[in-house]
Amino acid sequence: MSSNGCCKYSCETASETLEWINAIVDFIRPYSFLTDAHVVNFFKDRMWEAIDKEWMDCLRKEAVENLLQIPGGVVQDHWPASLKKFIVTLSSLVLPRQQQDLQTVLPGMNMTSLNSVLSTGMNWKKKHEVEVLSAVVDSIANSVGANAIIDVGSGQGYLAQVLSFHYQHAVVAIDACSHHGRVTDTRAEQIKKYYAAQMRKSVSGNRSLTVPKTVTCNVMSIDMLKALADTPLHNDNVSLLQSSCNADNRSSLVLAGLHACGDLSVTMLKTFMECKEVKAVVSVGCCYNLLSEEGFNHAGSQCGFPMSCGVKSAGISLGKSSRDLACQSAERWKCLENDAGLHNFELHAFRAAFQMVLRVYYPEVMSTSPSIGRQGKALRRRQQRVVQNSLLHHKENKCSLSEINSHMTGSCSHKKSTELETDDSFDVLETTSITNENSSNKATKCERSEIIGNYPLFQKYCLSGLCRLGLEPLKETDIHGIWKQVESFAELIGPYWSLRAAFGPLLETFLLLDRLLFLQEQGSSIEAVMLPIFNPALSPRNVAIIAKKLTQM
Repeated sequence: MSSNGCCKYSCETASETLEWINAIVDFIRPYSFLTDAHVVNFFKDRMWEAIDKEWMDCLRKEAVENLLQIPGGVVQDHWPASLKKFIVTLSSLVLPRQQQDLQTVLPGMNMTSLNSVLSTGMNWKKKHEVEVLSAVVDSIANSVGANAIIDVGSGQGYLAQVLSFHYQHAVVAIDACSHHGRVTDTRAEQIKKYYAAQMRKSVSGNRSLTVPKTVTCNVMSIDMLKALADTPLHNDNVSLLQSSCNADNRSSLVLAGLHACGDLSVTMLKTFMECKEVKAVVSVGCCYNLLSEEGFNHAGSQCGFPMSCGVKSAGISLGKSSRDLACQSAERWKCLENDAGLHNFELHAFRAAFQMVLRVYYPEVMSTSPSIGRQGKALRRRQQRVVQNSLLHHKENKCSLSEINSHMTGSCSHKKSTELETDDSFDVLETTSITNENSSNKATKCERSEIIGNYPLFQKYCLSGLCRLGLEPLKETDIHGIWKQVESFAELIGPYWSLRAAFGPLLETFLLLDRLLFLQEQGSSIEAVMLPIFNPALSPRNVAIIAKKLTQM
């Protein structure tokens, strides 16, 4: 076993970034059949046949734990030389995602652990992100002498409140959701009470508290965000802090975004370039699947991709499937337990087989590109709970396996439908082992096989999927027949999906380099860097694009 070496490319200058971009373009062009694929059509289109047969013959026998390492660039010594070369070459083009030593990159950066008041309501991931990003934004704001920060896509205001209460910056929190604005205001008032009490106990009792202001606004364009940056305060809901204005009534602003979705991250970068009041930008993007793309029913000037002249001249398009794929995280794959990985492969097989059911028995539905959501996760959890209870019942009452299987009938779920395959990370299952590994009363391998047979679970998956689509099972629907057609190929979906997911980090690198090159193409008056600032195991979308204006524009 061996892992990929260090990336041999750099992006310190526009020419270096363009060289890296062109190398990626040259590599991915021959594999568009893989990056453009929609895995729901795996069986229908016999997708495994497009992959080198020697690769598939090797990987179909590979342990799940080794398949899960492929997106991270790990190869096995016994693999074919061409497969190893493919993965190693791909990995050499990927931006390394290890968290940077930010104290070295940003000397004087002051990062501290959030107190329990500021971190109330945050999960461990959000706390890590806000701790790091708030310190980075504070450092950048101080370096450009900014007197206000605009938190774009602020959500519930976690970043804005830390920047305001802890770092004492004037902050405006912009979010499209009015509920988020109300939550931000309510939370800020609670934090304010704490800090006010602390100040009364100290010598700074007379100092006024800086409280973030909220703006409910769906930022649909550069002009809209520019207007927010350019407009003096009229009231809290439509404009910026009066205190953000200099003596000459001009603002000096920093735009910050923690996982601003899709085009919103792009809008921030373009606004930074076009609005003279904005002196710096710190953007951590996400949701590449939501990016608008030139050539896909969008006008070029307003598209989220491509941004740079360099990528535009390369003449390559991605499409939604490839942009979806850019959301895959090698770190999340690597951290999966084998059972979770296996169950994910199984769910992809179920979804692809269900597509066959729709194609044969409900052809009119296929034209609508049906989305049935992630009910497979809930289905698997319910199945495991039933199995655990049934095994216990079997142990206590010596019931037969057929009686256990009779407990496995469930109704369809009506949870909100979301795209099964689209996620900002690998579709991680909250799995539990079927039995306690320390128990002396484990189910045998044979029992587990009979209890958790693939077909019964697939049948439930189909019924649940039909329910979500508002369809009734037809009398002639032969779900078992469809499964028998595809069952012998189901083991190929794990190797196929692992190879395809290996392109995820590369496509994300490509999208990020396009944004960086856009800034670098503006000339020497802009200083732009791209830094992994979060722990990638905690936060897969961990790359920040940071840019500052060095001279008056």
